[in-house]
This record gives sequence, structure tokens and C-alpha cells, in this order.
Amino acid sequence: MHANPLTRDQFERTLKSSAALNEIKRPATTYWKDAWRRLRSNPVAMVSMGILALIVILAIVIPFVSPYAYDQQDYTAINQGPSAQHWFGTDSLGRDIFVRCWAGARVSLLIALVATCINVIIGVLYGGISGYFGGRVDMIMMRGVEIIYTIPDLLWVIMLMVVMGSGLNTIIIAIAITGWGSMARLVRGQVLQLKQSEYVMASKTLGAGFGRIIFKHLIPNCMGPIIIDLTFSIPSAIFTEASLSYLGMGIPVPLASWGTLANDGANMLLLYPYQLFFPALLISLTMLGFNLLGDGLRDALDPRLRR
Repeated sequence: MHANPLTRDQFERTLKSSAALNEIKRPATTYWKDAWRRLRSNPVAMVSMGILALIVILAIVIPFVSPYAYDQQDYTAINQGPSAQHWFGTDSLGRDIFVRCWAGARVSLLIALVATCINVIIGVLYGGISGYFGGRVDMIMMRGVEIIYTIPDLLWVIMLMVVMGSGLNTIIIAIAITGWGSMARLVRGQVLQLKQSEYVMASKTLGAGFGRIIFKHLIPNCMGPIIIDLTFSIPSAIFTEASLSYLGMGIPVPLASWGTLANDGANMLLLYPYQLFFPALLISLTMLGFNLLGDGLRDALDPRLRR
């Protein structure tokens, strides 16, 4: 059975020029622009980002504009409940819990951000070198990571406190020492996959050294997973600081952090539950915000979901 032949009447002449036909209607975009577009289309991630931005802004502004200092004691206003004068109430020394919560936010966020940045730097360098060289170098370096993981975090903190004493620097170093292993493993796995790519082999053929290959080709192509892991590491560091402060191994008085405020509030839970409620609420909101933002970034930076 033969198909009917095509005739001239079945075609329609276009009025567009060849230049108009070849014109690209959709504007050119990059990987990061497309990721930002998809992140903006995620309402949960954007609300989480807004909440985190609000917490950071309030942590910066409130201690400056508040009529009370975070360590100001007023023995005529001991253990007062929330009111128009003291929005979050006062503690057993008459200190305003509202300003102490936002002053504590500074400390907790500072510890989390600094410790996480140190973790990222160490983990990216360590994992990149381990994955690039592979073989015996990779085996020895990964065994070192496993040895660090065998020592409990609490033991690291106790040893550092014996040597350095309790304080802000001790907590940051303790979290930084124990927290970079997961980042190193993540980067190592990514580098093991990417180092077999054609552009890496071409760069080797042209004589590029391992430093240029790692920092120019491998690590930039791992930035998506690194950023995602970074957003999950910050709430983990906040929770670690809060746990250490709750156990009495946090920053010294009269400085405040969310962990120390939660510890003080827990001691008065049955009598004055509001003293625990407000710092615990801020800790929960911050950790939830970072986790939801991390989920949104994971979806936005996944190239398989790109449309």
C-alpha cells in the first residue's frame, strides 16, 4: 500500500525571515540563575529564608535599641511574667529575657557560622585532596577521619576545656574539630566521580597541576552539594552549642546564648515555664528554618529537576 504523494497545496508559506526563525525566544540563563528561579518558586523555602533573615536582623538591632542591657539586673523585677515592659518576662536576677534572647542569638549564630565555615574549609580541602589522589593517600586520609569520629564530641570539649578553659573560642574549636568529617566525605565522593570527566582529563593533558584542577574544575562543580550540606550543618552547630551550654560547658556568665538561656529556664520550668519557652522557641524556629531552606536548596540545585 503506497502513501499519497505530497502536493504543493498541503504546504503553507511562512512570512518570517530566516533570521526571525533562528532567533532564540527564551532568554539565556545560567545554572545559578535557574536554581534561584526554582528556589523562588518554592514558598516554603522562601518563607524559611525570610524567617532566618528576620532573626538575624533582630539579633543585630534589638541589643542596640533595647532600654535594657543583656546583663542588667533589677532585683525589684525578679521572675516577672511577660508584660508590656518586659515582653518575654524576667529571670531570677531581674534581667530582661527579651534582650537576652536576642543577645544570645548573636552568640549562638556566631558560633554556628564560624564553626561551620571552618568545617567547610577543612572538609573541602581534605576531601578534595583525598578524592583526587585516591589509592593509598585516600585510604590513609579516610582512616584519619574515622579515628576522629571514634572520639566522642563531649570528650573533645572536655579536653579542650582543660587546656584552654571554657569560653567562646573553646566551643568554636570543639565544633570545628569534630564537624568537618561529613563535609570531607561528601567532597571526596563528588571528586571521585568528577575526576574521570573529559574536561578534567583534557586539563591534565594540557599540563595543569593538581591544585588548578581541584580549585578550578573539581570544587566549583561540587558547590551545589557543598551549599546544601552547609545549610544543614549550621542548625547542627547551633544544637551542639545549645547542648554544651545546657550541660554547663558553654560560655561563661554573664554572656548569654540560647543554650545557657535554655539551661537557666529548665531549672525554673515548673515555676516559670516562660523562661524556657522563648529561647527554646527561637532555637526551634532557627533549626526548622535552616532545614526547610536546605530542602529547598537541594531541590533547586538538583540539575535533574531543571526544566
